[in-house]
Amino acid sequence: MKIIDAHAHVFRTLAGFGADGELRAIGNGKAMWSTGDVADIVPEGYGDRDFTAESLLRLMDENGIERSVLLQGGLLGFDNHYLKEVVEKYPERFQAAATLDPFCRSHEKILSHLLDDLGFSIFKFEMSTGCGIMGEHPDFPLDAPFMMDIYGRIAERGGVVAFDLGSPGDGSNQPAAVRHIANSFPELGIVVCHLMSPRRNHRKELTEGLTVMNRENISFDLAALHWKVRPEEYPFPTAKEFIGIALDIVGPDRLMWGTDVPTTIARPGLTVKMFIDYIKDALPASDVGRIFYDNALRIYFGGK
Repeated sequence: MKIIDAHAHVFRTLAGFGADGELRAIGNGKAMWSTGDVADIVPEGYGDRDFTAESLLRLMDENGIERSVLLQGGLLGFDNHYLKEVVEKYPERFQAAATLDPFCRSHEKILSHLLDDLGFSIFKFEMSTGCGIMGEHPDFPLDAPFMMDIYGRIAERGGVVAFDLGSPGDGSNQPAAVRHIANSFPELGIVVCHLMSPRRNHRKELTEGLTVMNRENISFDLAALHWKVRPEEYPFPTAKEFIGIALDIVGPDRLMWGTDVPTTIARPGLTVKMFIDYIKDALPASDVGRIFYDNALRIYFGGK
């Protein structure tokens, strides 16, 4: 079975920032927030204070993953130039999304640098109220005029925008705004990460959100779905149920498998193989190839 991981992360310097302040490495794969809370970030054996592209390549090869899409967010910090270097070094293995904070006074200059100088056409905006933009800025409409200007420039390149919306009930979770963006820029590919991050009690909200966002140019990755429905042990029955809901509403051509590594396997006992097996088990056999490979190849790699 051919596999593309549609949602992975690498970093050479941990520079996270969010609602709990800065997140900095303290060694042994762990990091500490400004609050003093400690988080598991890197699985044992894959890095002490970093998780490099080479570490991810080893993990990919161990699990039969052909390619990965590198996304960014507030938890690990931004490093557009490193991701550009990684894609140039390993063009057959990686695709990468740029990111920026739209509240930077120089955000237009930053966007131009990312588009024109570095050549990015894929962008990821983590909007969540925890580790995302709304964790450090007040809630705002995702389809506010200043954001629509950004999407428009990406759409001109035939690009893709990925959103981490946080969970239903968070100020960042705005399905109607995502639908408006999709309708305004039909040439823009849109990916909603983590299947909209539903918690265990969010069946109704998930169904409503997927229905609102059931548009041809909106797709969804399934990364870390098992974590969103915690506490629940493998084989994650609620996550499998939610995948069934998504299949019924948006169909198999707009869903993509992903891992959200490294943090999702930093807790002992969780493995990439588990993420492969439980999602494969949740799918009809006819949909496995599309969700594990074909859809990500089309959306993120231009079908090549």
